[in-house]
Amino acid sequence: MTPKEYYGVTKENIEKNAKIQIVKMDPETGDGGFYRTLSTEMIDVIEENNAHDEPTVIILPVGPVGQYKYFVDKVNERNIPLGNCWFINMDEYLNDDNTCINPSSPLSFRGFMEREVYSKIKPELLMPEKQRIFPDPANPERVDQILKELGGADICIGGIGLNGHIAFNEPMPKLKPKKYQNLPTRIVELTPETRIANGIASLSGAVDMMPKKAITLGMKSILASKKIRLGVFRDWHRAVLRHAAFGEVSTSFPVTLLQNHPDTIIYSTDFAAELPYEEGTV
Repeated sequence: MTPKEYYGVTKENIEKNAKIQIVKMDPETGDGGFYRTLSTEMIDVIEENNAHDEPTVIILPVGPVGQYKYFVDKVNERNIPLGNCWFINMDEYLNDDNTCINPSSPLSFRGFMEREVYSKIKPELLMPEKQRIFPDPANPERVDQILKELGGADICIGGIGLNGHIAFNEPMPKLKPKKYQNLPTRIVELTPETRIANGIASLSGAVDMMPKKAITLGMKSILASKKIRLGVFRDWHRAVLRHAAFGEVSTSFPVTLLQNHPDTIIYSTDFAAELPYEEGTV
Protein backbone atom coordinates (compact mmCIF):
# COMPACT_ATOMS: atom_id res chain seq x y z
CA MET A 1 0.00 0.00 0.00
CA THR A 2 1.05 3.57 -0.64
CA PRO A 3 0.54 6.27 2.03
CA LYS A 4 -2.47 7.56 0.10
CA GLU A 5 -4.00 4.08 0.35
CA TYR A 6 -3.23 3.18 3.95
CA TYR A 7 -4.07 6.59 5.36
CA GLY A 8 -7.52 5.99 3.90
CA VAL A 9 -8.17 2.74 5.81
CA THR A 10 -11.29 3.48 7.84
CA LYS A 11 -11.78 2.82 11.54
CA GLU A 12 -14.28 0.11 10.65
CA ASN A 13 -11.67 -1.71 8.53
CA ILE A 14 -8.56 -0.98 10.58
CA GLU A 15 -8.36 -4.53 12.01
CA LYS A 16 -8.68 -6.21 8.60
CA ASN A 17 -5.69 -7.34 6.52
CA ALA A 18 -3.20 -5.56 8.78
CA LYS A 19 0.36 -6.93 8.66
CA ILE A 20 0.59 -6.36 12.42
CA GLN A 21 -2.52 -7.39 14.33
CA ILE A 22 -4.57 -4.40 15.48
CA VAL A 23 -7.07 -4.57 18.32
CA LYS A 24 -9.31 -1.51 18.53
CA MET A 25 -10.75 -0.73 21.94
CA ASP A 26 -14.51 -0.43 22.41
CA PRO A 27 -15.31 3.30 22.57
CA GLU A 28 -17.54 2.56 25.57
CA THR A 29 -14.44 1.76 27.67
CA GLY A 30 -12.68 5.05 26.94
CA ASP A 31 -8.94 5.35 27.59
CA GLY A 32 -9.37 3.36 30.79
CA GLY A 33 -10.17 0.22 28.81
CA PHE A 34 -7.07 0.73 26.70
CA TYR A 35 -4.75 1.10 29.69
CA ARG A 36 -6.42 -1.71 31.62
CA THR A 37 -5.79 -4.00 28.66
CA LEU A 38 -2.06 -3.23 28.70
CA SER A 39 -1.91 -3.77 32.47
CA THR A 40 -3.78 -7.08 32.10
CA GLU A 41 -1.18 -8.27 29.60
CA MET A 42 1.48 -7.70 32.26
CA ILE A 43 -0.50 -9.28 35.09
CA ASP A 44 -1.44 -12.37 33.07
CA VAL A 45 2.13 -13.32 32.18
CA ILE A 46 3.31 -12.73 35.75
CA GLU A 47 0.57 -14.88 37.27
CA GLU A 48 1.10 -17.65 34.73
CA ASN A 49 4.84 -17.76 35.39
CA ASN A 50 4.35 -17.50 39.16
CA ALA A 51 2.05 -20.52 39.01
CA HIS A 52 4.90 -22.53 37.45
CA ASP A 53 7.56 -20.98 39.72
CA GLU A 54 9.25 -19.44 36.68
CA PRO A 55 10.75 -15.95 36.34
CA THR A 56 8.97 -13.23 34.41
CA VAL A 57 10.90 -10.78 32.25
CA ILE A 58 9.10 -7.67 30.98
CA ILE A 59 10.48 -4.85 28.84
CA LEU A 60 8.68 -1.64 29.77
CA PRO A 61 8.22 1.90 28.42
CA VAL A 62 7.59 5.28 29.92
CA GLY A 63 5.09 6.12 27.22
CA PRO A 64 2.40 4.96 27.30
CA VAL A 65 2.20 5.20 31.09
CA GLY A 66 -1.53 5.00 31.92
CA GLN A 67 -1.32 1.23 32.41
CA TYR A 68 0.87 1.50 35.50
CA LYS A 69 -1.88 2.77 37.81
CA TYR A 70 -4.04 -0.24 36.96
CA PHE A 71 -1.05 -2.56 37.26
CA VAL A 72 -0.07 -1.26 40.70
CA ASP A 73 -3.67 -1.44 41.92
CA LYS A 74 -4.06 -5.06 40.78
CA VAL A 75 -0.75 -6.14 42.28
CA ASN A 76 -1.61 -4.60 45.65
CA GLU A 77 -5.25 -5.70 45.72
CA ARG A 78 -4.50 -9.29 44.71
CA ASN A 79 -1.19 -9.54 46.58
CA ILE A 80 0.68 -10.67 43.47
CA PRO A 81 4.32 -11.34 44.39
CA LEU A 82 6.83 -9.77 42.02
CA GLY A 83 9.93 -11.28 43.62
CA ASN A 84 10.57 -13.47 40.58
CA CYS A 85 10.08 -10.61 38.08
CA TRP A 86 12.67 -8.67 36.12
CA PHE A 87 11.47 -5.28 34.87
CA ILE A 88 13.70 -3.85 32.16
CA ASN A 89 13.03 -0.34 30.95
CA MET A 90 13.57 0.41 27.29
CA ASP A 91 15.46 3.66 27.44
CA GLU A 92 16.46 6.85 29.22
CA TYR A 93 17.37 10.38 28.21
CA LEU A 94 21.03 11.39 28.41
CA ASN A 95 22.93 14.60 29.01
CA ASP A 96 25.33 15.83 26.34
CA ASP A 97 28.19 14.03 28.13
CA ASN A 98 26.38 10.67 27.78
CA THR A 99 25.37 10.44 31.44
CA CYS A 100 21.76 9.78 32.43
CA ILE A 101 19.67 12.82 33.23
CA ASN A 102 18.94 13.32 36.92
CA PRO A 103 16.12 11.11 38.24
CA SER A 104 14.57 14.25 39.76
CA SER A 105 13.97 15.65 36.25
CA PRO A 106 10.34 15.47 35.08
CA LEU A 107 11.72 13.89 31.90
CA SER A 108 13.53 11.05 33.69
CA PHE A 109 12.11 7.63 32.99
CA ARG A 110 14.00 6.22 35.98
CA GLY A 111 12.42 8.87 38.20
CA PHE A 112 8.97 8.14 36.83
CA MET A 113 9.23 4.42 37.51
CA GLU A 114 10.36 5.03 41.08
CA ARG A 115 7.65 7.62 41.82
CA GLU A 116 4.71 6.06 40.03
CA VAL A 117 5.40 2.33 40.12
CA TYR A 118 7.99 0.97 42.53
CA SER A 119 7.23 3.26 45.47
CA LYS A 120 3.50 2.49 45.22
CA ILE A 121 3.76 -1.31 45.32
CA LYS A 122 3.60 -2.96 48.73
CA PRO A 123 7.25 -3.47 49.79
CA GLU A 124 6.70 -7.14 50.54
CA LEU A 125 5.50 -7.71 46.95
CA LEU A 126 8.19 -5.69 45.14
CA MET A 127 11.09 -7.33 43.33
CA PRO A 128 14.67 -6.65 44.54
CA GLU A 129 16.26 -3.45 43.22
CA LYS A 130 18.77 -5.49 41.19
CA GLN A 131 15.82 -6.76 39.12
CA ARG A 132 14.67 -3.22 38.20
CA ILE A 133 16.96 -2.49 35.30
CA PHE A 134 17.64 0.46 33.03
CA PRO A 135 20.12 0.44 30.15
CA ASP A 136 23.40 1.95 31.32
CA PRO A 137 25.30 4.33 29.01
CA ALA A 138 28.55 3.38 30.79
CA ASN A 139 27.93 -0.31 30.07
CA PRO A 140 25.37 -0.71 27.25
CA GLU A 141 26.14 -4.41 26.76
CA ARG A 142 25.02 -5.34 30.28
CA VAL A 143 21.26 -5.19 29.67
CA ASP A 144 21.51 -7.30 26.50
CA GLN A 145 23.56 -9.86 28.42
CA ILE A 146 21.00 -9.99 31.22
CA LEU A 147 18.19 -10.51 28.73
CA LYS A 148 20.17 -13.25 27.00
CA GLU A 149 20.87 -15.03 30.30
CA LEU A 150 17.18 -14.84 31.22
CA GLY A 151 16.12 -16.26 27.86
CA GLY A 152 14.68 -13.02 26.50
CA ALA A 153 11.61 -11.07 27.58
CA ASP A 154 8.29 -12.80 28.05
CA ILE A 155 6.58 -9.64 26.88
CA CYS A 156 7.60 -6.20 25.65
CA ILE A 157 5.16 -3.34 26.23
CA GLY A 158 5.74 -0.14 24.28
CA GLY A 159 4.51 2.74 22.20
CA ILE A 160 5.31 4.01 18.72
CA GLY A 161 7.02 7.30 17.97
CA LEU A 162 5.95 9.83 15.35
CA ASN A 163 8.73 8.58 13.06
CA GLY A 164 8.01 4.92 13.77
CA HIS A 165 10.62 4.41 16.45
CA ILE A 166 10.30 1.67 19.07
CA ALA A 167 12.08 2.61 22.29
CA PHE A 168 14.52 5.15 20.82
CA ASN A 169 15.43 3.07 17.78
CA GLU A 170 15.28 5.98 15.37
CA PRO A 171 14.99 5.69 11.57
CA MET A 172 18.19 4.65 9.76
CA PRO A 173 17.15 4.53 6.09
CA LYS A 174 20.66 3.67 4.87
CA LEU A 175 20.75 0.48 6.97
CA LYS A 176 19.29 -2.77 5.63
CA PRO A 177 16.49 -4.34 7.72
CA LYS A 178 18.57 -7.42 8.63
CA LYS A 179 21.34 -5.26 10.08
CA TYR A 180 18.90 -2.92 11.81
CA GLN A 181 17.06 -5.72 13.56
CA ASN A 182 20.36 -6.93 15.04
CA LEU A 183 21.32 -3.58 16.57
CA PRO A 184 22.24 -3.86 20.28
CA THR A 185 21.61 -1.49 23.17
CA ARG A 186 23.44 1.76 22.42
CA ILE A 187 23.60 5.53 22.77
CA VAL A 188 21.64 7.32 20.04
CA GLU A 189 21.13 10.85 18.75
CA LEU A 190 17.45 11.77 18.86
CA THR A 191 15.89 13.00 15.64
CA PRO A 192 14.21 16.41 15.40
CA GLU A 193 10.84 14.65 14.97
CA THR A 194 11.28 12.80 18.26
CA ARG A 195 12.41 15.88 20.16
CA ILE A 196 9.50 17.91 18.79
CA ALA A 197 6.84 15.27 19.49
CA ASN A 198 8.16 14.54 22.97
CA GLY A 199 8.72 18.21 23.71
CA ILE A 200 5.08 18.90 22.93
CA ALA A 201 3.91 15.96 25.06
CA SER A 202 6.27 16.40 28.00
CA LEU A 203 7.31 20.07 28.12
CA SER A 204 4.36 21.93 26.62
CA GLY A 205 6.38 22.70 23.50
CA ALA A 206 9.72 23.63 25.09
CA VAL A 207 11.53 21.62 22.43
CA ASP A 208 14.83 23.43 22.99
CA MET A 209 14.92 21.95 26.51
CA MET A 210 14.62 18.38 25.28
CA PRO A 211 17.70 16.13 25.54
CA LYS A 212 19.50 15.42 22.29
CA LYS A 213 20.64 11.92 23.25
CA ALA A 214 19.30 8.74 24.82
CA ILE A 215 20.33 5.20 25.69
CA THR A 216 18.03 2.61 24.15
CA LEU A 217 17.53 -1.12 23.96
CA GLY A 218 18.24 -2.26 20.43
CA MET A 219 15.79 -3.97 18.12
CA LYS A 220 17.65 -7.24 18.67
CA SER A 221 16.46 -7.53 22.28
CA ILE A 222 13.00 -6.18 21.49
CA LEU A 223 12.43 -8.59 18.60
CA ALA A 224 13.64 -11.48 20.80
CA SER A 225 10.63 -10.93 23.10
CA LYS A 226 8.07 -13.72 23.04
CA LYS A 227 5.23 -11.20 22.85
CA ILE A 228 5.19 -7.53 21.85
CA ARG A 229 2.27 -5.30 22.77
CA LEU A 230 2.17 -1.70 21.57
CA GLY A 231 -0.28 1.04 22.39
CA VAL A 232 -1.39 4.01 20.28
CA PHE A 233 -3.59 6.76 21.69
CA ARG A 234 -2.60 10.21 20.37
CA ASP A 235 -4.05 12.14 17.42
CA TRP A 236 -0.88 11.69 15.33
CA HIS A 237 -1.01 7.97 16.08
CA ARG A 238 -3.82 7.79 13.53
CA ALA A 239 -1.26 8.01 10.74
CA VAL A 240 1.45 6.09 12.61
CA LEU A 241 -0.90 3.15 13.23
CA ARG A 242 -1.71 2.80 9.55
CA HIS A 243 1.90 3.16 8.42
CA ALA A 244 3.02 0.54 10.95
CA ALA A 245 0.43 -2.06 10.04
CA PHE A 246 -0.07 -1.51 6.32
CA GLY A 247 3.15 0.08 5.05
CA GLU A 248 6.17 -1.72 3.65
CA VAL A 249 8.94 -2.97 5.92
CA SER A 250 11.54 -0.23 6.09
CA THR A 251 14.23 1.06 8.42
CA SER A 252 12.86 4.51 7.58
CA PHE A 253 9.92 3.59 9.84
CA PRO A 254 11.35 1.02 12.26
CA VAL A 255 8.10 -0.29 13.75
CA THR A 256 7.37 -1.94 10.38
CA LEU A 257 10.11 -4.47 11.22
CA LEU A 258 7.65 -5.93 13.73
CA GLN A 259 5.52 -7.15 10.84
CA ASN A 260 7.82 -10.20 10.85
CA HIS A 261 7.46 -10.87 14.59
CA PRO A 262 5.21 -13.88 15.35
CA ASP A 263 3.21 -12.37 18.22
CA THR A 264 2.81 -8.60 18.03
CA ILE A 265 -0.41 -6.71 18.74
CA ILE A 266 -1.06 -2.99 18.48
CA TYR A 267 -3.81 -1.88 20.85
CA SER A 268 -5.52 1.27 19.63
CA THR A 269 -7.92 3.57 21.39
CA ASP A 270 -11.05 4.31 19.40
CA PHE A 271 -9.72 7.87 19.05
CA ALA A 272 -6.41 6.75 17.47
CA ALA A 273 -8.27 4.51 15.01
CA GLU A 274 -10.03 7.47 13.41
CA LEU A 275 -8.93 8.57 9.95
CA PRO A 276 -5.92 10.92 9.90
CA TYR A 277 -7.83 13.19 7.52
CA GLU A 278 -10.80 13.04 5.22
CA GLU A 279 -10.34 12.55 1.48
CA GLY A 280 -10.09 15.89 -0.27
CA THR A 281 -8.97 17.87 2.79
CA VAL A 282 -5.26 17.79 1.86
